[in-house]
Amino acid sequence: MSNEIITVAQMRAVDAASAAAGAPGLTLMESAGRAVADAITKRFTPRRTLVVCGPGNNGGDGWVAARLLKEAGWPVSVFSLVSRSALRGDAADAANTWDGPVSESGAHAEADLYVDAMFGAGLSRPLNGDAAGFAGIMLAVPERVVAVDVPSGLDGDSGAPIGAICARAGVTVTFVRKKPAHVLMPGRTLCGEVVVADIGAPESVVAAQDVTLFENGPALWRDVFPWPKPEGHKHTRGHAIVASGALAHTGAARLAARAALRVGAGLVSVLSPADAAAENAAQLTAIMLRVGEEEAAFTASVLDAQCFVVGPAFGIGDASRRKLEAALVAPNRCAMVIDADAITLLAPLQRRLGARDVLTPHVGEFKRAFPGVLESAPSRIEAARVAAHSGGCVVLLKGPDTVIATPEGRAIVNTSGTPFLATAGSGDVLAGLISGLIAQGMASFEAAAAGAWLHGKCAEAFGAGLIAEDLPEILPRVLSELARETGVAAP
Repeated sequence: MSNEIITVAQMRAVDAASAAAGAPGLTLMESAGRAVADAITKRFTPRRTLVVCGPGNNGGDGWVAARLLKEAGWPVSVFSLVSRSALRGDAADAANTWDGPVSESGAHAEADLYVDAMFGAGLSRPLNGDAAGFAGIMLAVPERVVAVDVPSGLDGDSGAPIGAICARAGVTVTFVRKKPAHVLMPGRTLCGEVVVADIGAPESVVAAQDVTLFENGPALWRDVFPWPKPEGHKHTRGHAIVASGALAHTGAARLAARAALRVGAGLVSVLSPADAAAENAAQLTAIMLRVGEEEAAFTASVLDAQCFVVGPAFGIGDASRRKLEAALVAPNRCAMVIDADAITLLAPLQRRLGARDVLTPHVGEFKRAFPGVLESAPSRIEAARVAAHSGGCVVLLKGPDTVIATPEGRAIVNTSGTPFLATAGSGDVLAGLISGLIAQGMASFEAAAAGAWLHGKCAEAFGAGLIAEDLPEILPRVLSELARETGVAAP
């Protein structure tokens, strides 16, 4: 399955170009309806099914699905939001093939399974009337709902409901590629299981869209993942350095450092202020300790390492600001992962960082660093793209739908993980994972994507009760599984 995600406008272009290339709309509609019917019969036994059809092509897909389910022996009826005489084009042709019961007015019919074929991803106005009534029913029983394209009322590009009411589905069948609403919250939750069906659109047509948005997964970065080589040694696997906070503020740096070591960096050091050196030394073993709190120590560190992490519990005073600045302006410095307090020190960001740097804000930090961008952007994807272009670096906007963007506009949405990641120190571990991968030679965009995916997969593997310290410890299991799946011999 492709990792590509296409926008609503790109999907319209695919439909139009497919027709021009000899794939008639009615043929695509027949394939789409068949994909919906197939998804239903694979997941449910025959039961009283109501297909709710809208006035456009989404409704046309529903008419086809209803016919095919009826032919398979299912007890099916159709509720049409408009009279069949009002339908036009392919939707009208599809409706004319239906010879079963149709209701166009009156009380909403009861059913054991609802097929939401009211409106697709291109809807631009709030639901009302019968559409809103059915959406309310579907919102209450999502396990009994199969949506066509997206649950009706959901904006296909932002992943947000358009109005006060939006349907919800246990299964959503979409076509050609996923849309942003399938991966962004809350759309991802409203869609349930997403099935992507091939309906015969030529791949050349999709390729012509120059897709720059992807769902995160190993297919995007496995070919450049830094598995250790038989002839390698610790000095060929890179050195990551993590700046520690002051006394009693050191745990975040150690979490990041342990994650960097676990993900494969050959050497990892914590750069500690003198007053916190004993505190750090008492809890570090394989991770090395550097003592230094002057600007010169930070300049030396960004020259000695392949990646430098600054921000976790770093502090936001003037002394911290001077040290951060010394690291940033050092000539020929290494890549930096800039997190937490370091983002606050730079806010509002009015400078361009290095192209190899990774900025890792959560929503609050993002709003401080890039005032007004998130609020004015049509989606989190576009907000991250604007920030990356402005900052000249890779931006990883954290959340249940983490978005990673480059200054050139490539973007990835990460969907791995669980709500148990909402725990203190989780972000510090993520910063460490990214730094450990960069230290081993991985490009920053791919390292951020791989780090986010591994971070989420560790949470999935651990389950309930997760705390940040658990993430590096379960990483070996996740890495071993990744190695098996990608055909890499386990080291």
